[in-house]
Amino acid sequence: MSYYIARSVSKPFDDVVAQVTQQLKERGFGVLTDIDVQATLRSKIGAEIPKYRILGACNPRFAHQALMAEDKLGVLLPCNVIVRETADQRVEVATVDPVSAMERTGNPALEPMAKQVRDLLASVISGI
Repeated sequence: MSYYIARSVSKPFDDVVAQVTQQLKERGFGVLTDIDVQATLRSKIGAEIPKYRILGACNPRFAHQALMAEDKLGVLLPCNVIVRETADQRVEVATVDPVSAMERTGNPALEPMAKQVRDLLASVISGI
C-alpha cells in the first residue's frame, strides 16, 4: 500500500494550487498552513528546486473525532497535500493516504474515519 495518493496534470502551477484549495474547501477542509518550500529553501540555504508547496489541510469534524479516539494523533495532523512542479513541466498533486498513516497508531477505532478522509482527499485529487 502506498502512503500517498497522487495525480499529475498539465495546468499552470498557481491555478492548480487555487483549484486544490477550492476543492478542499468544498469537502469541509481548511488550509491551516501553506509552505512555499521552493522559497524557504532558497532563502535558508540557497538551494534551487522547482516550485513546491505543502498545504496543511484539516477537516475540523474528522480531526475532533480522531483526537477523541487517540489523544496524541496531533503528531500526524494536518493532512498534507503537496503541489509540485515536475521535471517534465507538469504539476503533481499528492496527499497523504490517511488509512496508511493511521495504521501506525494501532487504534482500530480510527480506521472508519481514515477511510472517509481518504475518500474525500482522493476526490480532491481526482477533481484536479
